[in-house]
Amino acid sequence: MSHNSRHPLPPTNAHDHAPGEVIDRHRHDYHQLIYASTGVLAVQTEGGAWVASGDRAVWTPAHIWHEHRVYGHSSVHTVGFPVDDAPLPTGSPAILAVDGLLRELLIACTGPDLPADESGRLRAVLGDRLRRAHTQPLTLPTARDPRLAHACRLVLDDLGVPRTMTSLARRVGVGERTLTRLFRAEFGMTYPQWRTNTRVFHAMIQLAEGASVTATARRCGWATTSAFIDTFARTMGQTPGAYRAAASLPAPDTTDQRRN
Repeated sequence: MSHNSRHPLPPTNAHDHAPGEVIDRHRHDYHQLIYASTGVLAVQTEGGAWVASGDRAVWTPAHIWHEHRVYGHSSVHTVGFPVDDAPLPTGSPAILAVDGLLRELLIACTGPDLPADESGRLRAVLGDRLRRAHTQPLTLPTARDPRLAHACRLVLDDLGVPRTMTSLARRVGVGERTLTRLFRAEFGMTYPQWRTNTRVFHAMIQLAEGASVTATARRCGWATTSAFIDTFARTMGQTPGAYRAAASLPAPDTTDQRRN
């Protein structure tokens, strides 16, 4: 990353949060990367919802209104970037895959009492790694068409009830072809793809709050636990059991220096 001495760097922080804690709607005049080293942080914007967790971070460009909700005991790391020195595209929020090196860089960059010269070196490497990071598609976009919004609400109100496109269109009062077109036009995906993403999204939250794999599968609408494990592993790159073990760890003591 380039260093601009004319302006101070945006804030970089690490905070521990209790389960259920909400950070109210706000926005920044700088870009921000949000990462949860333990627990899960759901980020909601006008355009959709994203999840930050142990293997992914949320990139929030400057001036975008957003709010956070914490699930499970969470350690949240935020790194600010100047508007004129963004390592990632600034058009909209995005999910980034976080590998082992990127995780350690994010934790190190948000450590307490970091000397300025060391912070600058860490940020330079972090910027390089972010420019090479892989963006991931697990996002829940917000419907704009009221018919599509109604359909989404019906599914979200009870994920445990499997709803076919035919039954959903009937409940909404539109033709099946119309509803199919709306999913593709607004979300860029089919209804089954959206429903799978939605179920995985909410499964992440359930698991972070300590629910068992079997209970999560049932609540989120999978017919069998094995089907849930298979879908979750293909989407997230790890089993729900492994995800639960990492996400539901208690937050470390804030009096201890991280990773020392």
